[in-house]
Amino acid sequence: MSGNGSNRAIVEVSHVIESGMITYKGLPAPVVCDYLTREESRKFYAPGTEFQIGKVEMVSNTGTYIDSPFHRYPHGDDLAALSASSILDLEAIVVRVPRRQREIGPEVFSSIDVSGKAILVHTGWDAHWRTEQYFENHPFLTPQSAELLARRGATLVGIDSLNVDDTNDGTRPVHTTLLSAGIPIVEHLCNLANVSDRGARFFAPVLKIKSCGTFPVRAFAITGRE
Repeated sequence: MSGNGSNRAIVEVSHVIESGMITYKGLPAPVVCDYLTREESRKFYAPGTEFQIGKVEMVSNTGTYIDSPFHRYPHGDDLAALSASSILDLEAIVVRVPRRQREIGPEVFSSIDVSGKAILVHTGWDAHWRTEQYFENHPFLTPQSAELLARRGATLVGIDSLNVDDTNDGTRPVHTTLLSAGIPIVEHLCNLANVSDRGARFFAPVLKIKSCGTFPVRAFAITGRE
């Protein structure tokens, strides 16, 4: 959205969470329902006044979510310990990857100044969201890419596919490298095609929950100029 003659726009880059949807095969779908219905609430309030209180049951890896170091390491920062400066108002660089490229190697990032920035990898895989294809042969970063991004001081790394790692590799080297360096990861992004390559600001606000390593975010980018 934009207004008052501004060319700036807010681009939402997170998926909607819906009851019954599968984010990652093997993990349960969320259940979104009423805890207190509007009809039931009427007995507590004056005539004509009613409220709904919802209830959500889900695993923390649902929808577009952030991984904190605690996700991988028992003594790493959990969601409550993440600094605002690591997830909010970050200078963003969108890295465009050809649609059919699965392995995203360090050469993609080698000429970019990643220090202090949110590196958002646009593969276009979000086009397969809520389909069987989303879970098969998704794009991912190589271990060498993770090592480069950590060494050069990226602040956050995001991707619009199933996982930043090759899910056939049980060691999860990209998670291991980035989270050990204190770099949060955002997976299952979307709409990165609508975010400018340079100059956008990225936000991944998340609840401050102790002893939890992952949780959905309502991620967005502010792109364009005043």
